[in-house]
Amino acid sequence: MLFYKANAELIENDVKLKKEEQVERAYGIQVKVENFFVEQEMSCHITVTTINYRKKKVELCIATRKTPFSADNVYEFAKFAELELGHIELREITLDTYISLIKIAGQNDFLSNYFETIMSLNLYDLHDGYSRNYTNYQETVLIDKGSKKSLMEKAKGLLCTDSLTMELERIYQGTTQTKAVGHPVHYLLQSDEIDARKQILKILLTSLYQNNRIKSRRYSEISLDEDSSPRPDLVKALYETSVGGTIVISIAGEEREDSEHALPGAGVIAMVCKMMQANRNKVLTIFCIQRKSEKVKTLFMENLGSVTIVPIIQETAFDEKAKDYLKMLAREHGATADRALYKAIATGKGYSAGDLKIIFNEWYDKRLKSKIYTQYANVESVSKQFAARKPKGLAIDELEQMIGLTEAKKVIHQALNFYKAQKLFTSKGFTNDRPAMHMVFTGNPGTAKTTVARLFAQIMKDNNLLSIGGLYELGRADLVGKYVGWTAPLVKQKFKDAQGSVLFIDEAYSLVDDKDGLYGDEAINTIVQEMENNREDMVVIFAGYPDKMEKFLQKNPGLRSRIAFHVPFADYNADELYQITELMVSNKKLKLGDGVREKLTPIYESALKSEDFGNGRYARNMFEKAVMKQASRLVEMDVDNVSHSDIEVILPDDFDNPVVMMQPKKKFGFAV
Repeated sequence: MLFYKANAELIENDVKLKKEEQVERAYGIQVKVENFFVEQEMSCHITVTTINYRKKKVELCIATRKTPFSADNVYEFAKFAELELGHIELREITLDTYISLIKIAGQNDFLSNYFETIMSLNLYDLHDGYSRNYTNYQETVLIDKGSKKSLMEKAKGLLCTDSLTMELERIYQGTTQTKAVGHPVHYLLQSDEIDARKQILKILLTSLYQNNRIKSRRYSEISLDEDSSPRPDLVKALYETSVGGTIVISIAGEEREDSEHALPGAGVIAMVCKMMQANRNKVLTIFCIQRKSEKVKTLFMENLGSVTIVPIIQETAFDEKAKDYLKMLAREHGATADRALYKAIATGKGYSAGDLKIIFNEWYDKRLKSKIYTQYANVESVSKQFAARKPKGLAIDELEQMIGLTEAKKVIHQALNFYKAQKLFTSKGFTNDRPAMHMVFTGNPGTAKTTVARLFAQIMKDNNLLSIGGLYELGRADLVGKYVGWTAPLVKQKFKDAQGSVLFIDEAYSLVDDKDGLYGDEAINTIVQEMENNREDMVVIFAGYPDKMEKFLQKNPGLRSRIAFHVPFADYNADELYQITELMVSNKKLKLGDGVREKLTPIYESALKSEDFGNGRYARNMFEKAVMKQASRLVEMDVDNVSHSDIEVILPDDFDNPVVMMQPKKKFGFAV
């Protein structure tokens, strides 16, 4: 089906119509619209949307299955509706635009009920289904511009020389048909660059439209992925409404060897291919995938039967071919390629057209500043300014102030620098894949594992590496169901809740059961699966004692391989415990009096030898008790003489010497 908007000149010899006369005329046109639709056997619906009597302008909208459709068809309706029209400008529009126009027609009384119109044209399922239930859908109206020569030149600029230009030659060699006779071939477009993919689509569809291989400039694109694949009835409705036009089926995600994440299942692809085959001679279909998506390509080929598919592949340029492409870009800009430009090409490395354009633009920017606009030679580039920028947010400052935690700080800075390097060096060959950031924190109680996890989540949020940056702290009770069949859905829901945040599983070893095959194993297996499926916008952190965490990691073969960082949290020594005390005192706007270090150091050294030593918690407990004792001391003083200095200073006597309860060792054997 094709959708049009028509703007026409209204030829009127009558005097201006009064408001009530305009309404009466609108109702008369409304009847003509309905009768014309019936006369056309419900294959062509034309209605007036607005009439501007003062400017003598008429706007109409059309939904038709007639091809070709021209201004003559609008004149035919105008004569039927007793409208005398002059020059008509006709242009194709999207379905959404058409729906908007018939709503206006209803508001202006040229339609009795726009909803009934949608239903009678069988557009409701498509419009309502995609607008309400499926977001990965868009329509585009092609701008028919370019000769064969210009399209060929554009194709060369996309490094699709061998596949795209050969197909363009075949298209222009064919006999131009006056009416639709079917599609001899459909297409598989393989490109990793979204912008390049759009340009290839425009070049290919423009050539097909110019040669009457497709009748509509409008093409619809749906993106398939694991989470949002359309229902079969919506795909069917889309094909029924795209007769004479084109449907683009895109695979949204990137295929990875170790996962099907972000890729639609075999059933979805089979369903789409079945719809495509049923409409193969009515609707042109173009499948779009990434160049390395061999699994998806195989699935398409297995389900397309006898359909002929022409591959359009965006090529990779190596060595001399890459340099020739750079030379062409330089020539287009009136510049001469030099050794500095060619130096960016590494021997044996492949480059896409997008890669080479980035390399050229960097070279050309430097050339402009050094050769032409020398007044800007000392102005730093955005890249240099970005490289020198420190991580944002209060959370990173709080982490830096924390005592010790050398390994944790190093890992977090590595993560931040990795993403900074991606932005700075992708054009120079640095990986643009997002790695899994899942971690294991191992350490004794009180070593700040939970605090660091919270700060890490906020740091990732502050620096745009996580979308939400919350902390979801879970234990065994949150992940293991009470009954058979409850555990896997429970784990999946927790992962869904933690999208864009950090999922912190404390005492993760508690998931390990005494026997294999119990609920804990199911939880671990599901966690492993969800870790991979949610690597793009989530970090999972497992925490626990060092010795017990090793047993946990051995429980599932895939678990260890999905963890990027193992971060040890060492016990604090006496000096670090004192520094923690100083930090807590400073944060409370207090001070430590003379002699506090001399009193606390031996206390902390003694505490280190205890089996139940609490690390940072121990220091915090000491400080909190000291604050309480200070309060008692101040109250017992002469209240009128208590100074500001008395209030802000914690004295050595405010810290108690803890009473160490010696636990007798258990004896084994018989008493004599």
